[in-house]
Amino acid sequence: LTALELQNVNWQVAGNRREHHTDQFSTKDIVLRRGQMFHVIMNFNRTLDSEEGLNLTTETGPNPSVSARTKTTFPVSRGRNTGGSWAAEVRENNGNALTVAISSPASAPIGWYTMSLQISSKGRVSSVKLGTFVLLFNPWSLTTYTPTDDVFMSNQAERQEYVEEDSGNIFVGSINRIGMVGWNFGQYEEDILNISLSILDKSLNFRRDPITDVARRNDPKYVGRVLSAMINSNDDNGVIAGNWSGSYTGGMDPRTWNGSVEILKEWKKSGFRPVRFGQCWVFAGTLNTVLRCLGIPSRVITNFNSAHDTDRNLSVDVYYDPMGNPLDKGSDSVWNFHVWNEAWFVRPDLGPSYNGWQVLDATPQERSQGVFQCGPASVIAVREGDVDLNFDMPFIYAEVNADRITWIYTASNDSKKQNYVDTRSVGRYISTKAVGSRSRMDVTDKYKYPEGSNEERRVQQKALSKLKPDASFGPTSAQRSPGREQAPSISGRFKVNGVLAVGQEVNLALLLKNLTRDRKTVAVNMTAWTIVYNGTLVHEVWKDSVTISLDPEEEVQHPVKITYAQYEKYLKADNMIRTTAICKVSDEVEVVVERDVILDNPTLTLEVLDRAQVRKPVNVQMLFSNPLDEPVKDCVLMVEGSGLLRGNLKIEVPALRPKERSRIRFEILPTRSGTKQLVADFSCNKFPAIKAMLSIDVNE
Repeated sequence: LTALELQNVNWQVAGNRREHHTDQFSTKDIVLRRGQMFHVIMNFNRTLDSEEGLNLTTETGPNPSVSARTKTTFPVSRGRNTGGSWAAEVRENNGNALTVAISSPASAPIGWYTMSLQISSKGRVSSVKLGTFVLLFNPWSLTTYTPTDDVFMSNQAERQEYVEEDSGNIFVGSINRIGMVGWNFGQYEEDILNISLSILDKSLNFRRDPITDVARRNDPKYVGRVLSAMINSNDDNGVIAGNWSGSYTGGMDPRTWNGSVEILKEWKKSGFRPVRFGQCWVFAGTLNTVLRCLGIPSRVITNFNSAHDTDRNLSVDVYYDPMGNPLDKGSDSVWNFHVWNEAWFVRPDLGPSYNGWQVLDATPQERSQGVFQCGPASVIAVREGDVDLNFDMPFIYAEVNADRITWIYTASNDSKKQNYVDTRSVGRYISTKAVGSRSRMDVTDKYKYPEGSNEERRVQQKALSKLKPDASFGPTSAQRSPGREQAPSISGRFKVNGVLAVGQEVNLALLLKNLTRDRKTVAVNMTAWTIVYNGTLVHEVWKDSVTISLDPEEEVQHPVKITYAQYEKYLKADNMIRTTAICKVSDEVEVVVERDVILDNPTLTLEVLDRAQVRKPVNVQMLFSNPLDEPVKDCVLMVEGSGLLRGNLKIEVPALRPKERSRIRFEILPTRSGTKQLVADFSCNKFPAIKAMLSIDVNE
């Protein structure tokens, strides 16, 4: 007999990818999920003799080794695989063709693999490379034996939403006006899988110790933490450079991005130099893409009134001067909203009661183990105040639970006086997109017990006691002087009158109420500043001082008017203005009234003009009216949508005269059927980022 030789191998790409739920990736590569069987057909020059043996070897990463579990050699057996290791068995033997079923362990490292075949025939061994494939996490984990993947998710509708859905929406704004922007995750788009895997290869961990790093890629906890460090560029030349200054020269205004695909492609195209610029929802949208791409179920979470506690005392200090100006003093802050991710996996390191959703945050805020990374922190642990567990628990706990302490700071004598401790305002309306719809799902109760309840105060005391040993950070709010003992004699709030729209006057009223039976004279200092959503002050646009007399138990309204001319030059794409009133009675500050208002952009409308079908051009129309009494110029429309067009469309729109209406038509070419989302951003010299999104049902 001649020596046995392999003539070719058929990887059965289409069938394997369909069974492994990877058929949506726009790549020709073999993409498989771990812990699940796949089939190949090997064609030889003759039939296999019973004396002859076949062994397979799989390898991943540089210098693969058996000890690191990055290299395995196993026989092609005639029996069945029963457990959590690489195994192969002959399923069909048709003369020269063998159909072999190969299975990987549910705990294999993810990434690129090479597979080769060793043939033992006539006393000599020959080896031949069969090809390469990608192995991903497996939320389906449809194994016949017991070990399931750490990311296994049993609910089909949730798996569809949190792994397969390639578009979504992210909640933004403030507690008074929760808004929503569309985001194109696009994890199946061309090259995104390759780029997602290359993010791991660019990490500090891989550069320091590639062998250990690749071996640890079997653990979603480890992979998630590495990605949270790599999506920001702070330590490692990662994907996105953050910028909250309000000035975005040399890059994109973070508000103008429509999704992650253009960001990830730009990062690769530039030779892996950080893409400029991002803010929290850009980091979270991009991390969501990469997590879903690699097979880790994930979702985007928005926390309104999110605390940034820099000194780990579970409280944030907010400062004003006596004239009502908010001060950039101290390093704590409260963001109007902050966006992070939750990823779904088990926590064998903490115990089964902490399995499920885990917080990962790629926005660079504080260093963790020397690097800007954050999480994974169990959401259940946050709710229970277990701030001593891994990872970054005190920081994440404070984001949703910190007490907010208001101080009045007087520069002339460098003194500060505590005005108010607010235990309820931080961590409101924690939101994510609902499964299968665009609506908002409130998940606040997953992060904390109801404000003011016995459980909530118990958890707060538990969290404080667990942080106590760390005395270097100064007193916590629970240990501080409560400031003023008696209740304030007046109350105040800002009320909105009329519409809030860019280009129009902002009309508010300061409502002051005398809570006593004595007459009160109130000296009020008011300011208005344009801000970025994380509280960064941009520019003072208005101020006023007034003295108001209040009869016993009387309430009065004082009108506040801020004209377009006053705020126009200083308004950022967030469209946010912070108004503040410092109210003094007999030279003592009684109350600080604050309100952030968000001005609405004019509407951008998208409509489909034809029935959408796969591989048939479809016309879409954009409508926009200039609401201003002046022209707008430098107008650009950016459109993208996975499964609807390749890459993104950039359309230069002619300048618009005052009150003029624009109608722009463009063409898309759907590539996949189902409900797809088109996202658009319209920007011009007067409106930096107007958003629109449109669901389009694409037929086969």
